[in-house]
Amino acid sequence: MTYPLRGEVWLVDLGLAAKVRPCVVVSSQIGDQDRALLAIVPHTTSTRGTAYEANIGVQFLKPGAFDAQGIVTVPVARAVRFLGRLKPEDMRSVELALCQWLKLPCGD
Repeated sequence: MTYPLRGEVWLVDLGLAAKVRPCVVVSSQIGDQDRALLAIVPHTTSTRGTAYEANIGVQFLKPGAFDAQGIVTVPVARAVRFLGRLKPEDMRSVELALCQWLKLPCGD
């Protein structure tokens, strides 16, 4: 079985209150023995200009940002539809926002 991969953007069902929204996969590839879970960062069009937002312009999304403060883990079955893949430099922006939010020593 193939699973969504790191750097891919999928429509993900985040539940009743959070709705279905675009999210980028930030977890590593799932192995046969692993739980079928994805770590994702949701995209929002309601930006606040915080250091934890990665403002990325891609043609398959409305203007907005990936909000590292919204990081969540969901079952793979919640990934509804593939939308596209982030360029490495755009994925790096998401990673840096996550590093700032989680206070990880990721460097600049």
